[in-house]
Amino acid sequence: MRASRLLSLLMLLQTRGRMTARELAAELEVSARTVYRDVEALHAAGVPLYGDAGPSGGYRLLDGYRTRLTGLTSGEAESLFLTGMPGPAAELGLGAVVAAAQLKLMAALPAELRDRAGRIRERFHLDAPTWYHGADETPHLAAAAEAVWEERRLEIRYRRWKAPQEVVRTLEPYGLVLKAGRWYLIARGGQDIRTYRVSQIMELRALPQSFERPGDFDLAAHWNGALEAFEARLHRGEAVIRLSPDGMERLPDMGRPALLRAAEATAEPPGPDGWTRVTVPIESHRHALSEFLRFGLDLEVVAPAELRDLMAETARSLARRYDTPGRAP
Repeated sequence: MRASRLLSLLMLLQTRGRMTARELAAELEVSARTVYRDVEALHAAGVPLYGDAGPSGGYRLLDGYRTRLTGLTSGEAESLFLTGMPGPAAELGLGAVVAAAQLKLMAALPAELRDRAGRIRERFHLDAPTWYHGADETPHLAAAAEAVWEERRLEIRYRRWKAPQEVVRTLEPYGLVLKAGRWYLIARGGQDIRTYRVSQIMELRALPQSFERPGDFDLAAHWNGALEAFEARLHRGEAVIRLSPDGMERLPDMGRPALLRAAEATAEPPGPDGWTRVTVPIESHRHALSEFLRFGLDLEVVAPAELRDLMAETARSLARRYDTPGRAP
């Protein structure tokens, strides 16, 4: 435990430079007194670590000092090779960089960890795209990624779903997100930060003007907030449905995540027939119709009445179609 903490302290100073005892204690979740003892232990081990007193003081390593990654546990070494994701890295134009980084990491690992880490690539493969959908074609992804790195403004011609479908936008790109095999560009255009699907960028031109990315912008937090807002706009109503035992089992594979979460939160105890009553969000009656029909006889709409009538009329129309004799196969 202490050896792992000493290595973490050393890595913090190596990557961040000067840090106070209080900052180190907060990062390591220990007391400042423990930090003092750990610093003394590193001194005794010959690590060139020194401290400065005063308001701007703190601990730092001697300039140029670097440590090899000999303190990694086997699990930590293996996890590093699971984060490579060669497919997405190649799409970003970083495939060679990731490969070089893995080679350097392998060279720095002790022999007993090198073999274990090397087997990770032979036994695990990360496939980002979801089922039934291939990855998007994204010819402008590498250029967008370069603009994100260099904090350079972009001009894009973009195809959207509403009229006018083709628009030109000047953007300040803040980050890229990969979700279910699809890349999204998070960028400021005017006063708003918006999401652009990279596959819908028809033309892209990097502009000579640079911009300053806000220091407090948190890409992950923004993305999660945008997803929540999207779902809130998307779901304009609710439906009360009953699901058979088989329907409840199929729900994780057949339903959207929002539908699954709502079903789990609102599920009532099964009735005498084993069916479960839940309340789920819907976009529209037409959209809910196509979604609920996938469950066949394992789902019954209770409310609203308009959606129940639409389901009943669709079922009658299907019955009439298949009851018609003599139709050619």
